[in-house]
Amino acid sequence: MPEGDTVRQTARRLHTALAGHELTRSDLRVPRYATADLTGRTVLDVTPRGKHLLTRIEGGLTLHSHLRMDGAWKVYAPDERWRGGPAHQIRAILGTAGHTAVGYRLPVLELLRTGDEDRVVGHLGPDLLGPDWDPAVALRRLLSDPARPVGEALLDQRNLAGIGNIFKSETCFLVRATPWLPIGELPSPERLVTAAKDLLEANRERPGNRRKLYVYDRAHRPCPRCGTPIRTADQDGRPVYWCPRCQSGPTP
Repeated sequence: MPEGDTVRQTARRLHTALAGHELTRSDLRVPRYATADLTGRTVLDVTPRGKHLLTRIEGGLTLHSHLRMDGAWKVYAPDERWRGGPAHQIRAILGTAGHTAVGYRLPVLELLRTGDEDRVVGHLGPDLLGPDWDPAVALRRLLSDPARPVGEALLDQRNLAGIGNIFKSETCFLVRATPWLPIGELPSPERLVTAAKDLLEANRERPGNRRKLYVYDRAHRPCPRCGTPIRTADQDGRPVYWCPRCQSGPTP
């Protein structure tokens, strides 16, 4: 699943291509909005909120999308061949005179009033890469359930927005705790918030395949800190990676 850094990069590409330009093509390929026509309206901005994308359009409308596991937005020049997948996977097309944005495999796509955005993103905690970032609020939300495992608490977007499975493992490594450690038992829990913020900031400009990672997807390879082989297991159906020597706490 794309994480906050990747979603922010996608938002930047869409904003650069569309913002300030009139839509010359509009095609929303989901039953509820199949008849919606946005042509002739100007795209005002594309804003990320955690893992959500908000494309704001003239007339008080917002196109809300979420990439989840394998959704993607691709931007193409007028004569460029579309390469994001077969045509039946396309869920949205927004075109201007200079660019066409194509949304592939989008599991969430809805058109709503801009004034109603809180209905879809109002539940989110502070955005690690957003202007609303507030470490004190994020820490308070994380600690609201002391018995909850650190990994689960980090993935709950109501606590802080933007962490996914990759940075869950990475954050736990930096604070030297296993993902199964109850968050109330974590010494100096404010380190968790600082580490998460630092990780996303360090990777916000890096493409996904060039992220600087310590343990994620490195099973059986040596820990960069102590050389012990990295282990992997599932937590809530998702792979997690940790060093059995450097990180303290329960394990499967």
